[in-house]
Amino acid sequence: MVEAFAVASGKGGTGKTSNTLSLGMALSEEYDVTVVDADTGMANLLFHVRLTDVETTLHNLLIDECGAKVENTVYERFGMRVVLCGTSLSAFERADPDRLQDVVAELASETDVLLLDSPAALGSKSVVLPVILADRVVVVLQPTIPSLSDGLKVQEYARSCGTETAGVLFNKVHEDENVVAIADKSERYFGGPTLAAVPDDDAARAA
Repeated sequence: MVEAFAVASGKGGTGKTSNTLSLGMALSEEYDVTVVDADTGMANLLFHVRLTDVETTLHNLLIDECGAKVENTVYERFGMRVVLCGTSLSAFERADPDRLQDVVAELASETDVLLLDSPAALGSKSVVLPVILADRVVVVLQPTIPSLSDGLKVQEYARSCGTETAGVLFNKVHEDENVVAIADKSERYFGGPTLAAVPDDDAARAA
C-alpha cells in the first residue's frame, strides 16, 4: 500500500529539496519511490537531479490546455522516479492547483512511497495542498528557535487537515550546536521522532 509523505518546512532554505531527494534515494533500496517537486512556484528539483532540459513537467499537468499525460512527466533518476516542475513564472500563473490531487492519485497507484517536495510557508492553496494530500509530513528544521517555531506551525496546519507528523529532520547542523539536546526538547512538541541530523557540510553544497 502506498504512503505519501510531504516534506515541508515553515521557511525556504532549510534544505527540503536536497533532503527529499536523499530520503528517496535511501528508501529506494527497499521500495519503489516516486519524488514529486510540488513547489510549483519555486521549483528546483530539476537542478538537483541535473535534468534541466526536460520538455514535460508538473506544470504541463496542471494546465488544462496542455493535455499532458502523467506518464510523460516521470523520469528515472538515482534508482527512483522523479516528477519535475518547471521554473516558468507564466506556467506557474496558469497552473490550476486543484488538478494536483488527480496527479498525485495517479502517481500513487504506481509506487510504494510518494515524496512530495513541498513549498515553504503556508501562504496559498498551491502551497498547502501537498501537505493536505499527504498521509504524513516530514518537517525539515534547522536547530534554531525560529525554525522550530515555523515547523510547529506547519505541524499544526497539517494536523488540522488530518495529516500526522512522520518525524523531524534537522538540517545544516553545525558542530557547535547541541542537536541532541534540541532534538530531545523538540520531541515534546512534534508528533514524531527525530529522523536524522544532517551536518552543514561543503560536500553537500558541492554535490
